[in-house]
Amino acid sequence: SPAYGLIAAEGALATPQEYFTAVRDEYIKRRDFVIDALNKMEGVMSPMPMGAFYTIAKLPVDDSDKFAQWLLEEFSYENQTVMVAPAAGFYATKGKGKDEVRIAYVLKIDDLKNAMKCLEVALKQYPGRTI
Repeated sequence: SPAYGLIAAEGALATPQEYFTAVRDEYIKRRDFVIDALNKMEGVMSPMPMGAFYTIAKLPVDDSDKFAQWLLEEFSYENQTVMVAPAAGFYATKGKGKDEVRIAYVLKIDDLKNAMKCLEVALKQYPGRTI
């Protein structure tokens, strides 16, 4: 078995339960914030993930690949942008996920607040908006 995995496992066994509880609670807080922020945006729908640190959100866009590229190449709000992963690659069915993106909530809450505001503004300015 891999030596680094064994070393990490040994360290995890010695870590107090309070650490894991605090990490879990923090991710729940981040998840709840992001899902609430997304679902308040016009035309956006995101279900509540039950065990991940990301969500798949349906956006009012013509093509999530084009939207993601536009965010990185052309869009800026207060000298920042947000990066999303087009969701089509997560589906085996052709055409599924074309208007969906994967959004991770691994950042601190303050950074997530900036990201959600940036995304909200971007969705209002995107040329391929569908609503």
